[in-house]
Amino acid sequence: MKPLSNTELHTFCSQFALILRSGISSLEGISIMLDDTPKGKGHDILEALQKEVEATGSFAMAVQSVSCFPPYMCSMTELGEQSGRLDDVMENLSHHYQREDQLSKSIRSAVTYPLIMLGMMAAVMLVLIIKVLPVFQQVFEQLGIAMTGFSGTVLKMGAAMNRFSAVFLILALILAFLIFYFLRNPKGQKALSRFAGRFALTRHLSEKTACARFASGMYLCLSSGLDTEQSLEMTARLIEHAGISKKIKTIQDNLTEGMLFAEALERADIFSGLYSHMVNIGLKTGAIDEVMKQIAEQYDEEVEDQMNRLVAGIEPTLVAILSIAVGMILLSVMLPLMGIMSNMG
Repeated sequence: MKPLSNTELHTFCSQFALILRSGISSLEGISIMLDDTPKGKGHDILEALQKEVEATGSFAMAVQSVSCFPPYMCSMTELGEQSGRLDDVMENLSHHYQREDQLSKSIRSAVTYPLIMLGMMAAVMLVLIIKVLPVFQQVFEQLGIAMTGFSGTVLKMGAAMNRFSAVFLILALILAFLIFYFLRNPKGQKALSRFAGRFALTRHLSEKTACARFASGMYLCLSSGLDTEQSLEMTARLIEHAGISKKIKTIQDNLTEGMLFAEALERADIFSGLYSHMVNIGLKTGAIDEVMKQIAEQYDEEVEDQMNRLVAGIEPTLVAILSIAVGMILLSVMLPLMGIMSNMG
């Protein structure tokens, strides 16, 4: 089966947590959800879960057997079932996937707008090169002068593009498909995430996003009853950022050598000094899970603010680039034309 989206995972986990907190068993809860779900993908998943729970008596084993659930959720449900806190785990998973969904939507929104602007820029430039410049060429030919220099080069490029318009159309469609793939497909999103982690303009933003996921994952694991070492191992599965993954591995190695978690976290330099201090206080007061939740929420706000500033800066930049490009093309043909007209006068 096709993997569930973050929105679908959030909805499923929140409904199932509500059912468990009402004192209803896993099997009966799945049956209730099945009655309320119309025929389709969701109905098929619930049917498969129901059959597995009836056969094994274990909700965690049923989730693992249905291929649409992520490995992280499978591991967490197994933990919840073994510890008798499946309702808490499902509620925490619901919040986790809701945060992931909001973060993914923010990233898609930040990427989509500049792409639309770039598409509009390309369309304007194509119309100018293919339709407008040939009109000026006809004027120059009537005057017995050939277009040279920058304007002549652009005109030749436009003629070539017009001649091979079918090829350029196919390339444009392929590019549009690749963009859609990267924005919608999980593998494409991972590849885009890796690129963002290396690109100068988005490297810092990508790192903050990974820190938010790290704090969110630690909160989920710690609040579900895992110790710090187990939480680190589980959370490492969520992180795709190479730099943060390396830092998590450093923390794990330091803990193995006997270092305290707060010191190992500070040495790895995942969080800023303030957040590291908050973690230290959380460990001393026994509220480390709540501290991680606060850090995750704070990072989410910082990521959203930074993305909004980035988009706000991209818009005038693209408009300025388009204006300059159009102005250069028009001036390259208008100035010689005005000189010829003045000499004729």
